[in-house]
Amino acid sequence: MSKITIRPVCRLCRRAGEKLYLKGAKCESSKCPMISKNYPPGQHGQSIKRAKSEFLRQLSEKQKAKRIFGLNERQFHNYYKIAVKTKGVTGHEFLKLLEKRIDNVLYRAGIADSRAQARQIVNHGLCLINGKKIKTPSYQVKIGDKFEIKERLKKSKLFEAVKSKKDTSPKWMKVNLQELKGEITAEPSKDDFEKNIQTNLIIEYYSK
Repeated sequence: MSKITIRPVCRLCRRAGEKLYLKGAKCESSKCPMISKNYPPGQHGQSIKRAKSEFLRQLSEKQKAKRIFGLNERQFHNYYKIAVKTKGVTGHEFLKLLEKRIDNVLYRAGIADSRAQARQIVNHGLCLINGKKIKTPSYQVKIGDKFEIKERLKKSKLFEAVKSKKDTSPKWMKVNLQELKGEITAEPSKDDFEKNIQTNLIIEYYSK
């Protein structure tokens, strides 16, 4: 399993200057450090004020997107390489690949509170795709794929809160939170992508 950092993940949000929603419910609560410490981490965090160069803006956006999806540099760059070779708008194809990862699908479906939790679910073999156990968080879902939590775990306390959630899943999937399952019904579209990622900056960074 790939780890993006050994530091507390809340520091990553403070470094980015915005919520990256890396800790699930805590990010929505009053305990979120972005409420009480909305400045970069470190001894001089409150006093740092510098204008960002174009390169720094590109680098910062790339780092932010990596942290949102919980990927290391090699994984993230590989998705860019695939997107460049795919017919269509590179930025859209890039985000589409990230959206179709099974760990992201479980998070988007509402079955997991965060992408980190979704990766744990997959790594521990608790997720089924078309009835078969999958243990690869990077698995790319396809239209028609059906995903669900193992039957014997559907009554587990781990997923009790999930069943009472309101369905906020994107329109490219059909989800039944009561049954902890769903189906991919379409390809992710531009309207479904993460709204706070500027892919043009990431593409410019890698295309140099």
